[in-house]
Amino acid sequence: MKRKLLCGLWALISACALSNAQEFKLNPSGYFQNGGVDVMAFDDIYPEGHQGGVCIIMHGNRVATNGDIRLEQTPGQWQPVPAQRSRKVDVSANAIVANLSYPDSSRHLTGFNPMIYPDLQFNYTVTVRGVGGSVEITVDLDRPIPEEFIGKVGFNFELFPGSLFGKPWIMDDQTGIFPQQPNGPAISIPSNHRHAGNYLPELVNEDKKADILQLVGSGYSPIVADDLIAEPYAAGYSFTIRPDDPYNRFTIKSDSEKLSLYDGRMNHNNGWFVVRTDIPAGVTKGAIKWTITPNTVKDWLYKPVVQTSQLGYHPAQPKLAVIELDKRDQPQVKADLYSVTLQGEKLVKTIDLKSWGAFLRYNYLKADFSDIKEEGLYLIRYGASVSSVFRIAKNIYDRGVWQPVLEYFLPVQMCHMRVNEKYRVWHNFCHLDDARMAPALNHIDGYSQGTSTLTRFNPGDIVPRLNIGGWHDAGDFDLRVESQSGEAYILALAYESFGQKYDATAINFHTRITEIHQPDGKPDMLQQVENGALSVVGAYRSLGRLYRGIICNDLRQYVLLGDAGAMTDNITGNKDDRWVFTEDNPSRELSTAAHLAAGSRVLKGFNDTLSVQSLQTARTLFDITRDEPRAKSSRIHAAVELFITTGDAKYKNYLLKERAYIQEHIKDLGWIIARADQQIGNSDFSTAIRKSLQNLSAEFEKQRTETPYGIPYRPHIWGAGWDIQAFGFRQYFLSKSYPDLFDADYVFNALNFVLGCHPGSNTASFASGVGAKSATVGYGLNRADWSYIPGGVISGTALIRPDFPELLTFPYLWQQTEYVLGGGSSHYMFLVLAAQQLLNK
Repeated sequence: MKRKLLCGLWALISACALSNAQEFKLNPSGYFQNGGVDVMAFDDIYPEGHQGGVCIIMHGNRVATNGDIRLEQTPGQWQPVPAQRSRKVDVSANAIVANLSYPDSSRHLTGFNPMIYPDLQFNYTVTVRGVGGSVEITVDLDRPIPEEFIGKVGFNFELFPGSLFGKPWIMDDQTGIFPQQPNGPAISIPSNHRHAGNYLPELVNEDKKADILQLVGSGYSPIVADDLIAEPYAAGYSFTIRPDDPYNRFTIKSDSEKLSLYDGRMNHNNGWFVVRTDIPAGVTKGAIKWTITPNTVKDWLYKPVVQTSQLGYHPAQPKLAVIELDKRDQPQVKADLYSVTLQGEKLVKTIDLKSWGAFLRYNYLKADFSDIKEEGLYLIRYGASVSSVFRIAKNIYDRGVWQPVLEYFLPVQMCHMRVNEKYRVWHNFCHLDDARMAPALNHIDGYSQGTSTLTRFNPGDIVPRLNIGGWHDAGDFDLRVESQSGEAYILALAYESFGQKYDATAINFHTRITEIHQPDGKPDMLQQVENGALSVVGAYRSLGRLYRGIICNDLRQYVLLGDAGAMTDNITGNKDDRWVFTEDNPSRELSTAAHLAAGSRVLKGFNDTLSVQSLQTARTLFDITRDEPRAKSSRIHAAVELFITTGDAKYKNYLLKERAYIQEHIKDLGWIIARADQQIGNSDFSTAIRKSLQNLSAEFEKQRTETPYGIPYRPHIWGAGWDIQAFGFRQYFLSKSYPDLFDADYVFNALNFVLGCHPGSNTASFASGVGAKSATVGYGLNRADWSYIPGGVISGTALIRPDFPELLTFPYLWQQTEYVLGGGSSHYMFLVLAAQQLLNK
């Protein structure tokens, strides 16, 4: 009886789907579209980040992705991905055809994120075809899968877990609810790393490839985590996700081999649910054939989104709301601005809307209410859509806006300290055993040590005095030189520009204790500049050169979530010590020189010894770093900061000599040279630079029109928020030095973008804890708790190629919700302080 009822339910679901379905047809953007449902295929480039293969977007939400052949049931970010050889859109056949292969030898035991590819080679073709209201996926192989890999090769489809917890599924006559946490039992299967291939015989130098034993380690290792996975929840031939919800319901049918539903979070905390069909023995043609039928809701339109700053506006600043519409929607011509009073909502103004046009997959309208200057609470209504409540006030940026960066984020990220906040311990004493010299190998996360350590230390030697200063990289716990010096640099320029002596934190480098919300009479901003300089300068004096960075020595440590104090035992000289890497990188060495030269200025009178040491290190790096064409911009940057700091004619003369190069690279160097132009005091130089800046200004004016936000939005893998903040940061210096060429609107536009006026339906402020709605699920040390660090600024809205802007509420999607050092939060803080200064002058 039960089976008959379930079969009857399935028949009803299928009939509803078919009655609403029209046809999946290829659109001009190169993906299948049927009403409010889109199916992309092999457009994206980041499968290890859950962006790639076949992808389904239903009624404005990405529900499934990474439809492709994988070598594990529930792979993580270190498991092998295929090499995509070609992609063809065949309009006449209403099909997308992708050719792929294993292995991708360029990633085997090498590169930024080394992977272990097994001794398995094959080519395959995935054909995705629109057939009525369904999409058919067919996989053809060029050879059968070898017997020893049967059960290890299959077609996977990943389901986004964040929208599935507590939601139902049906597999044939079985039912279930997607659980909040992964549940056993676990099953043990052989790991592919035991059959590692040999794809890089040309790499003679051992330092260019990773060591398998080091990657594998002992016990649990993320790179071999596929040896212990969750038993499937169910297996069958027809699987329906969300039978309760017409907006998210879709069905997968397999023609021959069974589908299995796995929970990828059992072996990877950041895993997704996975539907998979194993490729059977002996087959090539039609090894996989799935039919996917998404439910399409007739006449569905994307609900208009009213995008404003989640914080609000100063009375004197430009105020523009952006309204995002389905391209099929008929735009209205007006929106209403309401004040929120004790008596309720009161209509203040009906705004005439201006059509901006098409961007990505949407059309945009703009509402200008810059004339509204009366302080109070407001919201904007457009039809049935409404913005968050925001303020207009002269003190809008005065409290709880930029301060969380100093009050919370930077203190929490401090390394070699215990960080307390009243009853709470953010993390305990950590990494006091830093560090040992790294061996010659390609490690993880872009760290690679050459055959020479470039120092007096040998691999494995204890390098003293590396256990002070620095901040943990926000998503991980490593210390990169560019993050450390770059963070201190932005803070130094902020202190110079705005003179903020805000004090809410006690920092004691002798006791190694940081107390949040316990003032100690010292400017927090200077203490944080000190923290960065202590790490970089201290390591330089110990090593005799800059470090590349300091990072844990194995993957099990690397994926640590929670207390940084649990990564090592804080006892120097054993196998859990972190490794310090060096490199020969003139560009990075000269950029660091620039950063230290600026830091030395603000540390003078605060920590005079460290100020002198910073300047000495910067001068030495400028003098001894070899000339290299790719490093010339960094040398000019260093010369500018050293000249501003010292007034030494040596640096001025170098800048004058490189005038032609500066003009040629004005886009990168304009904001830097602008800060020294007046001090250089050479009229010919100034005239030439000004001419180039005029052209740059015209280029920026073109960029302003690329998006409805008055700011370029060009994400690659990570969301573009950090780049946009850096753009606004540079524009501040250009507008201060050349106000007739560069206006301050870019500063405000960049800030508004970060605070909520950005593409997509999620209008949260990227600054955690700032604004009516903000990113309170962030990729920080506490991400396993679905929590956040106030003042951390996430990378923000990413692009699902080719045209879907997305910001998911999910703690493990680093390219959307990760915090960062070296610009993310400090650039944001700088923008707020810049807006405050510009508006209150």
